[in-house]
Order: sequence, then C-alpha cells, then structure tokens
Amino acid sequence: MNKMSKCSMLTLAVLMSACQTIPSVAVADNASAAAEVKAADPAPVPAPAPATVAEPKAATASPVAPPPPPVASSKEEPVSMITPMAERNATIRGTGYAVISTQNHRNPAQQRLMAIRASKLDAYRALTEQVYGQQLDATTTVAEMMITSDTFRTRVQGIIYGAVLESITPIGDDTYETTLSLDGRVVNDLRVLYLSQMASARRR
Repeated sequence: MNKMSKCSMLTLAVLMSACQTIPSVAVADNASAAAEVKAADPAPVPAPAPATVAEPKAATASPVAPPPPPVASSKEEPVSMITPMAERNATIRGTGYAVISTQNHRNPAQQRLMAIRASKLDAYRALTEQVYGQQLDATTTVAEMMITSDTFRTRVQGIIYGAVLESITPIGDDTYETTLSLDGRVVNDLRVLYLSQMASARRR
C-alpha cells in the first residue's frame, strides 16, 4: 500500500507540475508568434510631406544709370557746296521759255523748232542755276545823292547730264514752255565733277 500510494502521489505531483507548465509554454508560444508576425509585417511608410512650391520673388530692378550726355565736339565739320544738296535727294525741276516770232528765220515751222530748242536751253540754264548757283556782278553809281547807273551782270557755269525732258507745252499762240527734271542723287556727282575740273584748270 505504501508503494502504491507513493507512486500515485508521485504521479499526481508530475501531473500537477505539467498542468502548471502548459499555460506558461502556451503564453511563450503566443508571444513568440506575435513577435514573428510583427517582424514579418513591413514597417509603415510615412506619408510624404506635401511639396511646397517656392513663390518666385519679384525681381528688384536695379536702377540703370542714364547715358552720359553727348559731348560737343570742338571741331566743326567743314561746310562745302556739296553738303546741302547731298543731304536731300529731292528732284530738281527747271522751266524754260522762248517766243516763236522772235526766232531768226522766215519759215514759221522752223521758227517753232527754234523756239522749242531755245526754251529747252533756257530750262538747262535754270537747272544749272539750282545746282551750281549763279555768279552775280552788280554795279551801282550814285551822284548827288541820286542813282545815276545801276547795272547787274550774271554768269552761270556748270555741267548738266542725266536731265529728263518732262514736257514741251505751247503757251498761247507765240510761246513754248519746256520743263526738265534732274534726280537729286545725280547732283552730288555733278558738283564733284565740276570742282575737280576747276581744280585741274587752276593747276595748269
């Protein structure tokens, strides 16, 4: 009886210790499983912060220094007779007149032709006066506080080429009018040519 009771008591003690250890093992297993689940889950990714757009700063305009005033040159450009006409390219027109009845011929038809020719030459003279100017000599004589003599003498000299005949018009019954035009761009060439010829003539 003593052996059986000892065996039974030993068995009860083993069972009791086993019952006490089972919950702790289960708790340990549950804790290890939870740790494994946490390790398996990826770490939560933090939400990206909203991008902030930097507002462009207003460009502060740096003060611009005003340009320096133009310096007046002490040397003045030489003025010549070519300068005024070279600056403007206007067309020059010359008009000439001639009377038919004063032409030295008996044939009326020939008188008309001579009047046309004379009016054309008068138009050339008008163009020459505009391009080169007119040389004027004037003489006045005063005696006893009165003008006794007053004379004028004019002279025109130059070269004209490139003139265009615009019209030959009869005026009335005994006069012809002729109009010639000259391009303003040719005037500069005419003056340079004339001045070079005058300079070469003086050297001779």
